Amino acid sequence: MSAISLRFEIDGMNCAGCAGRAERALLAMPGQSSASVNLASETGLVTLDGAVSSDIRDTLQTAGYPAREDVVTLDVANMNCASCSARVEKALMAVPGVLEASVNLASETAQITVLRGATAPADLARIVTDAGYSATPRQSGDHADPARSDTTKLTSARNATLLAALLTLPVFILEMGGHLFPAFHHWIARSIGLQTSWTIQFLLTSLVLIGPGRGFFTKGLPLLAKRTPDMNSLVALGAAAAWGYSTVSLFFPQILPPGAQNVYFEAAAVIVTLILMGRWMEARAKGRTGAALRKLVGLQAKSARVLRDGDLVELPLEQIIVGDELHLRPGEKIAVDGTVIAGMSYIDESMITGEPVPVAKAEGAAVVAGTLNGQGVLTYRATSVGSDTVLARIIAMVEQAQGAKLPVQALADRVVLIFVPVVILIALLAIAGWLVFGPDPRLAHALVAGVSVLIIACPCAMGLATPTSIMVGTGRAAEIGVLFRKGEALQRLDETRVVAFDKTGTLTLGKPKMAAFETRDGFEPDALLRLAAAVESQSEHPIARAIEDAAHDRDLTLPAVSDFAASSGFGVRAQVEKQAIAIGADRFMAQQGVDVTSLAQRATILASKGQTPFYIAVDGVAAGFVTVADPIKPGARAAVQHLRQSGLTVAMITGDNAATANAIATELGIDQVAAEILPEGKADTIKSLRADLGPVAFVGDGINDAPALALADTGIAIGTGTDIAIESADVVLASGDPLGVVHALDVSRRTMRNIRQNLFWAFAYNIALIPVAAGLFYPILGWQLSPMLGAGAMALSSVFVLSNALRLRHIPATTPGASS
Repeated sequence: MSAISLRFEIDGMNCAGCAGRAERALLAMPGQSSASVNLASETGLVTLDGAVSSDIRDTLQTAGYPAREDVVTLDVANMNCASCSARVEKALMAVPGVLEASVNLASETAQITVLRGATAPADLARIVTDAGYSATPRQSGDHADPARSDTTKLTSARNATLLAALLTLPVFILEMGGHLFPAFHHWIARSIGLQTSWTIQFLLTSLVLIGPGRGFFTKGLPLLAKRTPDMNSLVALGAAAAWGYSTVSLFFPQILPPGAQNVYFEAAAVIVTLILMGRWMEARAKGRTGAALRKLVGLQAKSARVLRDGDLVELPLEQIIVGDELHLRPGEKIAVDGTVIAGMSYIDESMITGEPVPVAKAEGAAVVAGTLNGQGVLTYRATSVGSDTVLARIIAMVEQAQGAKLPVQALADRVVLIFVPVVILIALLAIAGWLVFGPDPRLAHALVAGVSVLIIACPCAMGLATPTSIMVGTGRAAEIGVLFRKGEALQRLDETRVVAFDKTGTLTLGKPKMAAFETRDGFEPDALLRLAAAVESQSEHPIARAIEDAAHDRDLTLPAVSDFAASSGFGVRAQVEKQAIAIGADRFMAQQGVDVTSLAQRATILASKGQTPFYIAVDGVAAGFVTVADPIKPGARAAVQHLRQSGLTVAMITGDNAATANAIATELGIDQVAAEILPEGKADTIKSLRADLGPVAFVGDGINDAPALALADTGIAIGTGTDIAIESADVVLASGDPLGVVHALDVSRRTMRNIRQNLFWAFAYNIALIPVAAGLFYPILGWQLSPMLGAGAMALSSVFVLSNALRLRHIPATTPGASS
């Protein structure tokens, strides 16, 4: 490997010491001959002798100064089979600076993760184009236009098929009509003569090959010359062999051995026509695989009425900026994310959340781009536009998930890379075998066997098996409110053995209310509540809001607070009216040296009813306690029941006290409870569950859930939660309903089952029919497969895989049965 210099951007450097540490880490990396880091430009320059780009990523990540990364999407044309996508992927992975490359045959896209600054999208597109496949970079924020692309491909495929069929039909009738009806053969011989019949077949077949079938030769033969043959090469070789042999038989019969004169023009023409027909059917089916993405793209409004300089003007979406005031009429789509500033209406958000009931919106409510206004009139202010809107992010998530490559596809990829050369070798061996051991006319039999092997062994079905299922499965998931941010989560979720839930905001509504407030003798309830609420007014925790709201409900005036301090997962303390107030769980009181024995018995009784107690201390003395209850979400019990019925262990991980947590777990039917867990302890609990029971899916919604979401085998974020939680997750539930977890698992299981069915068919088809095509069973059973039947079977194999994947469009939106 020749030395390669690679320049890339580095994150997290704030001083010369940082740059020095990053540089020393790179210099210690095996496989480099020189390395330097520039703090001013925040870049690194490494000369690689034997290392690869991912070594740089790992080295800098370990050093604490990660390399910046970009994801580049290319639209790739002319890929017709799995070997094409595998070859494009191989070419991209050979580019310095490329970390990962995933090529999707079904969506005809390539997603490439690169070291930022190391290579440009245009260079990546050129590499793919040089490999024989036209590629263009997709601009940031752009989304594919599946409808336009599919319509163009469908029209092209249809026209090519119809023209080929029109030219092939007379050839088929002239040749096969005589085989099926001997009288027709004799009539042809007496009327125009066999020589004239063959000449007509030669002319029409030649037109098929140089017209609608031209692409097989213009794409396949150059790749064959480069010793990287693909499916086009197989078809070109098979059709050319049949046409060439027939042409020699027609014009130069003296070259052939006695008895070997025969024509197979109909085989060459029918092969091309059937494969073109298969591609037409594929194009139709592929168009349906992207239906969900088309729906999402179609949700985007084209324009909106915006208040500019005192006038309402109709502006295209691209010209709307954050802060604009937009006016919405009944029945219109919301153009961008925003906040209602006037009016009242009901918004249909089903296309985003999957929830069918319209949501009331009034002043202060958030509205989401793409949702549909009811009968009211609203004025709202833009808060997110362009690629920052929820709808744009959902579209990006779906596109990314649909372009993913699952681990289950690895075997197919390895096979595909060597499949076409192996098929050509088998075809040559079949020809040699027939020439040596076959009956007369040996050359004719050898040609039929060789062409049949070449034609039947198309790896299209292998290449389509996984991506089509992913496209349809993730698309349908998006329609029912389950967003797979990472496609590989489809497979990991199917392997899950434990589903662990956070409690607050996930299984419960996350809107706790004060349930009880009790004090010791000598402490007046309203006075103590007033002090406690004053301290909690400084906290952002939902429980703090419950206590503060209870004080406001009693019309209590809150005093000033000083020296406020919060201990995450424990409690809060502050100075109020020259008194030291502390509020928190029993562990916080123990930490503060406060004895709560006199209150503990009553607090424990209430905790066993699902209420969470928090003690209040004044100047180091236990003064009372407050209990807070958080209502369970309506779908939580049903979700747990479905998960358990499907054979999964259900756990709950919460910072709440054990008595409250166990009461809620008993009510919901949860198997295992980890209570009084600090935020940093949730990740440790995930590790423990994984070690004991197997792969874990964690469901959460808060900032403190982000580490656990990232560490779990599959992180599932409640879409109504925080952005940090969502960014850490693999799957996002657009609504806050826990039943979304059941939907996600159902989609995963159905999709993975569909993929396994497709892969089995793709491999079994080739394993079963290649020996038949080669003539292996001829000595025993007299079977020799016609090239025309081989072409038909090959086309049907791809259509079968696509049709099977399309069944995923009918995954139910209602809660699935446990054995679905």
